[in-house]
Amino acid sequence: MSWELAPLLLLLLSIHSALALKICSFNVRSFGESKQEDQNAMDVIVKVIKRCDIILVMEIKDSNNRICPMLTEKLNGEKLVSVKRSYQYHDYQNGDTDVFSREPFVVWFQSPYTNFIFMGDFNAGCSYVPKKAWKNIRLRTDPMFVWLIGDQEDTTVKKSTNCAYDRIVLRGQEIVSSVVPKSASVFDFQKAYKLSEEEALDVSDHFPVEFKLQSSRAFTNSKKSITPRKKTKSKHS
Repeated sequence: MSWELAPLLLLLLSIHSALALKICSFNVRSFGESKQEDQNAMDVIVKVIKRCDIILVMEIKDSNNRICPMLTEKLNGEKLVSVKRSYQYHDYQNGDTDVFSREPFVVWFQSPYTNFIFMGDFNAGCSYVPKKAWKNIRLRTDPMFVWLIGDQEDTTVKKSTNCAYDRIVLRGQEIVSSVVPKSASVFDFQKAYKLSEEEALDVSDHFPVEFKLQSSRAFTNSKKSITPRKKTKSKHS
């Protein structure tokens, strides 16, 4: 059975970003041993991760627990965060040893605050969410939730698709007003690193999404609303 680790949360703190944190989410398609052996793909993955102060890495497939230590070594960062607890839900069902292709993970938490960040691969577009379905999705209809990545964005690598699968959603006036204006975007690593579509797909079929959040020292009382950045991504051959 192929196990998948929980999304890997990497905290990469640097001096130059002391006043604003770049927060990213990256669905690295089927990030396992075969991709680890692809040096070109790994070089791009490491470059993408190093751009961010906090990054959520998804779709890690690693039954031998080699990916995370390897990434730590390549990133060569100082250990600034310790993990208190982690959980994994195994699909041990009688008569079926592989109920899930990716085991679900659940986190229980409570907070006296109402500032939250939801980000990652939502599959929030195209055939997964028809236009008529949006009215039934509270995360979209409730005005308390602010979507930074709009429906017009394209977070897919293939030039034959144009879908805003990956999203960033915020809740809470303090955190919304602390977003650096116009910082929410899709990072087109294919264009940035001059890759062919085939080379980019060796890395992932998703582009990362990102935004910058001002630190507590830079928080303001600004009530300016943050609107999704309108940008049409050009496909590269």
